Parts: sequence; structure tokens; C-alpha cells
Amino acid sequence: MDILTDMDTNNPIYRIFYWLSKTYLSYRIKWMGDIMISVADTLMVYWCTHHFMGLHITISKILLVTFVAAISTGVGGYLFRTSLNTFRYAQFRSLLQLFYLSCVKSTLIAIAVTLGLFATRLSVEDRLIALIGDWLLTFATLSLFRLLIIIVYERWIRRVNSNAMRVLIYDNDEQSVSLRVRFSKSSRYKVLGFYVYGDIYKHRRLSELPVYYFRDEADFRTIINRYRIKAILFTNPDAISRERDRLLQYCRENDVRTLLGQVRMDEGGQSVRTHVRPVRVEDLLGRDEININMEEVAGQFMDKVVMVTGAAGSIGSELCRQLACLGVRQLIMFDFAETPLHNVRLEFEKKYPHLDFVSVIGDVRIRERLSVVFAKYRPHIVFHAAAYKHVPLMEEYPCEAIFTNMIGTKQVADLSVKFGVEKMIMISSDKAVNPTNVMGCTKRLAEMYVQSLSYAIQQGEVVGHTRFITTRFGNVLGSNGSVIPRFREQIEEGGPVTVTHPDIIRFFMTIPEASRLVMEAATMGRGDEIFVFEMGQAVKIVDLATRMIELAGYRPGEDIEIKFTGLRPGEKLYEEVLSNEENTLPTSNKKIKIAKVNRPYQFLEMVEIYKQFEKLLHGNHTMSIVRLMKEVVPEFISNNSRFSVLDKELKRMESVIKE
Repeated sequence: MDILTDMDTNNPIYRIFYWLSKTYLSYRIKWMGDIMISVADTLMVYWCTHHFMGLHITISKILLVTFVAAISTGVGGYLFRTSLNTFRYAQFRSLLQLFYLSCVKSTLIAIAVTLGLFATRLSVEDRLIALIGDWLLTFATLSLFRLLIIIVYERWIRRVNSNAMRVLIYDNDEQSVSLRVRFSKSSRYKVLGFYVYGDIYKHRRLSELPVYYFRDEADFRTIINRYRIKAILFTNPDAISRERDRLLQYCRENDVRTLLGQVRMDEGGQSVRTHVRPVRVEDLLGRDEININMEEVAGQFMDKVVMVTGAAGSIGSELCRQLACLGVRQLIMFDFAETPLHNVRLEFEKKYPHLDFVSVIGDVRIRERLSVVFAKYRPHIVFHAAAYKHVPLMEEYPCEAIFTNMIGTKQVADLSVKFGVEKMIMISSDKAVNPTNVMGCTKRLAEMYVQSLSYAIQQGEVVGHTRFITTRFGNVLGSNGSVIPRFREQIEEGGPVTVTHPDIIRFFMTIPEASRLVMEAATMGRGDEIFVFEMGQAVKIVDLATRMIELAGYRPGEDIEIKFTGLRPGEKLYEEVLSNEENTLPTSNKKIKIAKVNRPYQFLEMVEIYKQFEKLLHGNHTMSIVRLMKEVVPEFISNNSRFSVLDKELKRMESVIKE
């Protein structure tokens, strides 16, 4: 947020400030202003010393003194950049710069006097006194000039601020102080102080503002009503998450807005931009954001040909965006969805004009098309993000799920080995853990094939050097068809907001986080691993819906109804990612773990299993296909599905065999 652009653009005073704030113009205006003030100081000292000593003053000497003082001040200002700083944000360092400028000016004038440039009859002692007086007067007047600008500006801001939103900044850390400094001249927000939980900071002040505290809702109401607070300003999503069941609840019940303000720093640590927006439900998920070593990641992809399947999807397109910044030699974006791929292509042409990228229309289910692409571009690394993901649809069309998620993955993996790909990173799902639906089971079967192929390469059964890495994570916020965009749409339409079950829970992550996980896995993976993400606490979907309704300014159950529709076919109440200590191994990133595999799958066995699937697919034998899936993946137990009958059938068969 730019302070000046935060004002009324029709206000003539705004236009004057905006005109004066132009960098090119204001630098020269301030520089000339310093020179004029400094020259006036020197002339004052020159006149006083000569007048009181009865010495004659000529126009030529005055012009000479003016010239020398102007040159000296200009040199000092240029050397120490005294006019580049914005006066209204002046700090102690600015005084040091003025001190150095005054020293340079007095030194140059002293040199001019010593060289006899001024034909003066002053004694050495008088000259020294005059030089010291000039130095003190220059430093004092330039400092007062800046102080005067600050006072005038702040008076004008206070006048404009009469309608500003009165806010408290949550917490008292460095981010909070940076935000307070950035907002000190804002015309939209008036910061009255800092706000913390507990009375440990009672009677404290921070950055010249008081630190208020609250212990319960009564304390909250006292401060809010006394100082007419309209909003609480948070500095990061972690703080929002900590207060979601306390301070955010107080704000909702007392009609106080919650805002997120973040200061972006430049390479020198200076704040360059502040962005303020309302708190969103994504800020309430209760988990630290994943961080990765971008330098190490960049080293893995530098000067490599990278191919992304499903490049037009939510995860695939974000992967492409991150890869575009890592110095890849060429980026191959492969997808069968024409319009989405076209949109991604237009975006990349605009944002990354120097990137060598290719948009390829093709289907991972068609081996011949895939083979042509691999042969032509010879990728070093392949990210396999192409997949069908919607559980209810895949429950209706299991054959399509198998064709894309299983056969498509097999063909990408086989061709990766054939064409010497260094690494193939497969993007899986938490639904592959103890699957209760067809989609999850196809993902598990795809994992099994990829791992068996990797083991076969290691054991010399298959010739190749490709390393296979699998990543597994939960629901992605903002992806196509995800719950949050659907809830937003339902709220905008006035409700009802539909939730399948009051107890259903899910893990969530953002699209950038999911992409970073994949990038990190590609970096740390040595082959055969299934990486899972430490996703924090699961979120109840009904709580998510409630918060979204409240953040939109409505009352759940009164303004917007929450309607329970029942579990959909194949849907389960909770998802698993195997992120507990018993089933995982740690990695160098505490947010990423490796899933333990009970037994390695034999490659030839998996090849035969896939042949059976392909044979059944040609006949479109749906029940037989799902039966085979359950035989190969015994933990696949259908939930709320027409395929539940197969579980009973297989259970009876097991009982008969035991007898």
C-alpha cells in the first residue's frame, strides 16, 4: 500500500503531494533546497563577522562566497545522498548524513580561505570562529528544515486522518513494529497501539505507542469501546491461527474487523510495500507454511529440460510457474485440456518472455503421443501431475480413473526409463492411504507400479537409471473443484452452504505449498521414496463453512444456512497421510517425511496385474475391474458405494477358504 495512493485522488492537496513525491523531481527539489539554506547560512555568518568588525562587504565577494558555499554544499549532499531520503520518514541516520555534509562544506570553505580565494582581513582566530559558526548553523538549519517538513506533513495527515480506521496491531514483535512504522503516515489506518494476550506487558510502550492487553472478552470490550477500535491488524497468518478461537471470536461477536497486513522488504531490509486485506479462511488453517531451500532446488533444475504432465491443472501450472524462475533450459508443458493449456501459455508468454517453453497438447493415456514427445524433447526430469481427482465422478466411471491414473502413470514411467529421464516425480494423494474409493485406489496402484519399477532397476531386472519419487498430500485450497471456492459461491448466492457430514474432516494446504513439497521431494529424493507432508491438524469442514460465513459478515444458521447432504459415494469422514512416527521416517525438512513400505512389490507381478486391468478395460467390465482392485489392494474397502457389495463378497470368500 502506497501512502499517497491511499488518499482521495480528487483532492488538490493530494495532487500536490503526489507531484512532489515523484522521485526524479523531489530529489532535485530537496537538493536545491539544501543548497539554498546552506548558502543563506554562510552569507549570514559572512555578513555578521564582517559587519561587527567594521569590514567592507562588496557584491563581488558576496557572489564569490555564494558560489563556494553552493559548490561545497552540493558536493557534500552528493557524497552522502542527503536528498535521496524521504524527509517524512527521516531517521537518526539522516542526521549523521547532515553532520557529514556540514563537515564537508566547512572543510571545502576552509580550503578556499587558506588558498586566498577570499581576500579577507580577518584574523586566524576569527576565521576559525566563522567556520565553526557556519558548520553549526548549517547543521542546525538543515535539521530544522526536515523537522519542519515532518511537523507540517503530520499535521496534514492528522487532519486527513479524521475519517481513518482506528486499529490496533496484534502482537509486539519486529513485524508489528515494522507495520506500525509503515502506517505512521497512512491516511486510511490510524494505529492507536499494540494488542497482546495477557497482562505481562501492562503499562509498556512500543515505538512510542501503548501496548494494550486482554485476558477475556470483558477486557476486549473495554479497550474496543474506550478507543473506538474498528479493526485488529495481524501481521502474519500464524498469529491469526493462534487466535482463531479467542480474539477472532471476540471480533466476530463485537463487530470488529480482522485484517492481515504484511510488509514486503527489499534486499536491503527496507520496507517497500505494505499489503492489507481482510482475514480469509485460508489464514485460519493452523499450520506453519512450508519452507524450502530454493538455492538447492534451483541447482537441481538449472539448465535441465523439464516436462510437466497435467501442466494446465492447479498443481501442474503452479509447478511450471516455479520452474520458470529456476533457470531451466526448456520447459515442456503437456496437457490434453486445450483451453486451460492455452490460458497458461498466454500467461507464460506475458510473464516469462525469455523462458524457452513448449505447450504440447496430448493425453498420457495415448502411448504413441507420449513417445513422440519424449523422443523429441528428451526431458531430464518429469513431473507427473496428470490425473483424475474427483472422488464421486471416478466412483461412477472407474474405467476412466484406471485409464488415466494407472495406465497413464505406467506409460509415463516406462517412457521415462526408455528415454533416460533422470528423475520422475509422481504426484499422489492422501486418498491412496487405506482407500475407500476408486480414485484413491487407482493412486495407490500407480504408486505400487512406480515403486516396483524402481526396485527392478536397482536389482538389475530392468535396464535404466531413472529414479522414481512419489509425493502424497491432502486437499489443495483453491484448486479446481475444491471446497472453498464452492463455499464462496454458495455464500454469494445466499446459501445454503452444503456440507456432506457434520463430522467430516480434511487436511488442507495451499497450491504453492503443494508445489514446494513436490520441488523439495524432487531435490531430496534418491529414489523409491513416498514423501508425505506434515499437514498439522485436520479441519472440520463444518467449522470451515462456519468461519467462511462469519468472515463474509453473515451469521451461520440465521443469515446463511448450513445444510448437511450426506456422504457422497466413496467419501470417508477422514483422510490419512501416514505422517505419524510409527509409519514414517524423518527427512532434513521437518515438514516432510518418508512413508514406510511394508513390502516391495515385484515388477513382473505388477506388469501382469496391469495386463489384467487393461484386458478388463477393453471389455468395460466395471464390477470385475473393481473386484481386481480390491484383490490387489486388500485395504481398499468401499464406503457408501455401490461397490460395497464386493467387500462382502470377498469377505465371504475368505471365510470359505479359511474353513
